[in-house]
Amino acid sequence: MIFTDHYRVLGIASNASPAVIKKAYHKLARAHHPDVSKSAGAEQRFTAIAQAYETLHDTKRRADYDHLRAAGWKEGDEMSAPHPAGGTYADGAAQESADLERFRDLFRAQFARRSGHDAQQEVFDDPSEDLHYALGVSLEESFRGGERNLHLQAPRTGGAGRSITVKIPIGVVNGTRIRLQGQGRPGAGSRPAGDLYLDVELAPHRLFQVEGHDLMLDLPIAPWEAVLGAEVAVPTLGGTVTATIPPGAHSGQKLRLRGRGLPGNPPGDQYLTLGITMPPQASEAARKLYRELATESAFDPRANLSA
Repeated sequence: MIFTDHYRVLGIASNASPAVIKKAYHKLARAHHPDVSKSAGAEQRFTAIAQAYETLHDTKRRADYDHLRAAGWKEGDEMSAPHPAGGTYADGAAQESADLERFRDLFRAQFARRSGHDAQQEVFDDPSEDLHYALGVSLEESFRGGERNLHLQAPRTGGAGRSITVKIPIGVVNGTRIRLQGQGRPGAGSRPAGDLYLDVELAPHRLFQVEGHDLMLDLPIAPWEAVLGAEVAVPTLGGTVTATIPPGAHSGQKLRLRGRGLPGNPPGDQYLTLGITMPPQASEAARKLYRELATESAFDPRANLSA
């Protein structure tokens, strides 16, 4: 066996804290995991990273390893495996018995989880991975809640993936994150699986715009409704309701339907932006009325445009 500088493998100083060791391990193991990296030597690199962490994260193993380094062992030195019957190690020169015992402990710790033909398949726990997916949700689903069957592709492996059923909570909006514990990429060995995070993206709607939990609707009204006022039918996600157009309404004026937006605490509102819409064609009778109005009214819509 070749003596390895585990600190070099993890890219940390020999006096690194446990937190630094763990952080370095997680970062490197993610980058070099065989499911992630397709570069040549990724599996060997991942194995070396796992071995380094297995030694350095344990206080006693790290102390024994540091003792060997202090005794003069360095990167590349050959160290033979322990004899099954408890014999000695040899690399061409006798070693102190205390150092040999420390190496025996480290050797057993690093290889206790390997056996037979599986020796090439490192089973040290690798860091779990949280997965993130964008989830398109309709406004109707946000308003009422629901369930969705999703097929998730195996991350970066090209595998067949898996199907899950997701409950869509009532009132989700853009940016809502749904967490499914334990549904991320499985961890190796005894390490738990990561979580699956679904980031909600509300799908565009043919009628409504969304701002938080509020809904915006452009509401066309006829000229006479703007002048005289009216009771008009208005669509909402919960069904059709009646809105009151006040007399003298104008384009751009906003009306609020309290509590008619997306559910929440508190629920959102639905805002109506009025827009006066002219009829596509005016009949002769309508034109006669417009002429009478023009004669009777002193209103000048361009009065404020004079230089």
